[in-house]
Amino acid sequence: MEKPRAVLFDAYGTLFDVYSVGLLAEQLYPGLGQRLAVLWRDKQIEYTRLVTTSDHGAHYRPFWDLTERALRHSIKALVPAAREHWAQHAEAASRLMNQYRHLSAFPENREVLQALKARGIATGILSNGDPEMLGIAVRSAGLEGLLDHVISVDTVRRYKTHPDAYALGEQATGLPRGQIVFVSSNAWDALAATWFGFQTLWVNRQGSAFEELDTQPSRIGHSLREALAFF
Repeated sequence: MEKPRAVLFDAYGTLFDVYSVGLLAEQLYPGLGQRLAVLWRDKQIEYTRLVTTSDHGAHYRPFWDLTERALRHSIKALVPAAREHWAQHAEAASRLMNQYRHLSAFPENREVLQALKARGIATGILSNGDPEMLGIAVRSAGLEGLLDHVISVDTVRRYKTHPDAYALGEQATGLPRGQIVFVSSNAWDALAATWFGFQTLWVNRQGSAFEELDTQPSRIGHSLREALAFF
């Protein structure tokens, strides 16, 4: 492998805990909080794939919009009464969406980014999130100044795992893909980034099985700290 010169991180699920919304969801919908958080995330990713692969991307919508629509679907799926009386659930949905703007950050984020910066390695985010979402998330987590690039796929209107989304990493850093490490806790994301030609780290926090598609990431770890092993 080439010596890497930049590290790009996925945002949602990797730097920011998408399931941290489950705490508020449980308060709003007792007994359903964790199920709602999981279904919301699954539907959100499903929608990104639908709008990317259908009709050459003609149905593209910004990530914030897809996130809100995925939440609405998830509430209606788990609370059938919401299908006929959505107005009674609109406030709860609004509170959950606001919580999504300020997701909990994983505790090792700052330590790892500081260590990479100290070694002279370019750092950044490469995310499905739209620019406003990412800006708020980065500020809320106190990561300003530790990231050289905050890259949103919104500029190409194609979500990961489309190659055009990953190519934004090359364009932003000015580096060939083989000199970029891409870090994601989403197995599908780590797999597609490996196919694209990035060096990859899958952060397997849950002890899950990797995808069965005959490709493995460059490294597998249990936290972002494993990114430092590339250097």
